[in-house]
Amino acid sequence: MIPDDNESGLALRRGGELSQRREETVMSSKEKLADTMEFPPETPQPNVFPLSWHAKTAKLEEVWDSAQKEFWDPKKLSWDTFDPSSYSWEERECIAYWWTLLSVFDASAPPVFAEALIKTYEVHEEDPVRRCFFSVTRDEQNHEQMCGLAITKLLEHDDPLTYEPKTEIGKRLQKNAKWLYYNGGRYWDGYKTAVPKYSLAVLFSSFLMGEIAAATIFHQMAQGSKEPVFKEAFRNIGRDEGRHMAICMSLMERDYPSLPKEDAAVITKQVRAGYLFLSAVLFEPPEDFWDLPSDFIDNQREAETIARNAGFFIPEYEAKKENWKNAMLNLKGVLDKFDIPFPAIPEVGISGQEITEVEMEDIIPVF
Repeated sequence: MIPDDNESGLALRRGGELSQRREETVMSSKEKLADTMEFPPETPQPNVFPLSWHAKTAKLEEVWDSAQKEFWDPKKLSWDTFDPSSYSWEERECIAYWWTLLSVFDASAPPVFAEALIKTYEVHEEDPVRRCFFSVTRDEQNHEQMCGLAITKLLEHDDPLTYEPKTEIGKRLQKNAKWLYYNGGRYWDGYKTAVPKYSLAVLFSSFLMGEIAAATIFHQMAQGSKEPVFKEAFRNIGRDEGRHMAICMSLMERDYPSLPKEDAAVITKQVRAGYLFLSAVLFEPPEDFWDLPSDFIDNQREAETIARNAGFFIPEYEAKKENWKNAMLNLKGVLDKFDIPFPAIPEVGISGQEITEVEMEDIIPVF
């Protein structure tokens, strides 16, 4: 439909008004405040400015120094000792699946901690706190690269979702992987909306939960791995996670004695949410929380058995359950010091405050 002259004139007038408003906005943004006052107005917050380098928590300076000294490069591990062709394609696809499962958490960690790093600047945290969060972001980038290197070398393809499986179990595991990444996407959407509304004190407890559990499983996998390159990688990752745990502990000890009651209530709910989320890699994904097909668990258990028989160490079901329980009890011990109620985790036999509703958008914890 062609507009008549009146409609065209109205459109031109509106366009002119819009252009004028834009010009006025540009002019106001270029206004020279320095010509009208001696000192500038305060910068609206949150903002990374003004900058300062105040430091009070000495422990974090030690952690930063350790991070600098212990930094490692996944590409420089002993890959020359690793021969994927020594495994059958079924074994290769099953081991690659485990790394794909891990990537849901470790490959999302760099942007997750980058968001937290930005928040430390916007709330004007101590200089060593900012540097420590930078070190975590850097470490998690290494962990992501390790996942990518392992998957690429095992599958001879750089993407587990577009790779063409060569075995029947490989086809079923690729379906698993697609559903895992779908759920990971839901998590990321929720995380982006959660970070601005939660205090750093709440974030610390969420991050600590992931670090406690991760440090345990990676140390075990380092001990059980037969491939030197995987043994090296798991040892380095476990050491990184232990250092991340020290960062969270230091900040909790600093902030939790004066924690507001409303934050304590949020932390209790976060721990329950974190258990449900991280169980996907540390135990098994709860069906009422993760949106997964009915054959998901059976496919994953079959893959783990094949990977174990090929010499790739993955804890058995009961060992995973015990690890997860111990991690939860360790976290409970930390929160008990500050009188923060611990949620019930009936899946591993831990009693506590009942949390009935947990949504994907509530999730913060990561590796």
